[in-house]
Amino acid sequence: MSRRILLVRAVNVGGAKLPMAEFRELLTELGATEVQTYIASGNAIVEIPAGDRAGWDAFDRAVEAALTARYGYTREVMSRDRGELEAALAAHPFEVVEPKFSYVSFLSAEPNVAAVETAEAVPRGEDLWRVIGRELHLRYADGAGRAELDHTRLTKALGVAGTARNLLTVRKLVELAG
Repeated sequence: MSRRILLVRAVNVGGAKLPMAEFRELLTELGATEVQTYIASGNAIVEIPAGDRAGWDAFDRAVEAALTARYGYTREVMSRDRGELEAALAAHPFEVVEPKFSYVSFLSAEPNVAAVETAEAVPRGEDLWRVIGRELHLRYADGAGRAELDHTRLTKALGVAGTARNLLTVRKLVELAG
């Protein structure tokens, strides 16, 4: 069994409703155990039978397919283990002035160098970003709600899907996965 932290992109915003009780049920139907969710933004901590990268990726894709079948929308699922979340926190390259203004966006894959160079052209104002492996680190000068940097535009330029969580949420997910 492998403990995984699942992060679903863009649920409970823009009409993509995902009630957490139903999400837990769906994950259990797919074979996950010890399922718990954290806040209504598509976070879950689960045990899954697959113990390697191929199995984890297959589970993530199965969750995506089940969400599409049940709810009619398509959302990407990224998963990490506790150690990967801890490493992302440790690697955060920006001074944390306000934890709720600093984010880690968990990417579906590591963007290539050319995509990162292309993404440099995305307007950002005073907001900061840097890719480190499969994570996109962000610090919004005035918070995500007033950001000049458009996360969706940035991940499109990077050529990968991503779902962002502020540092407070990432820390809580590490704690819950403990």
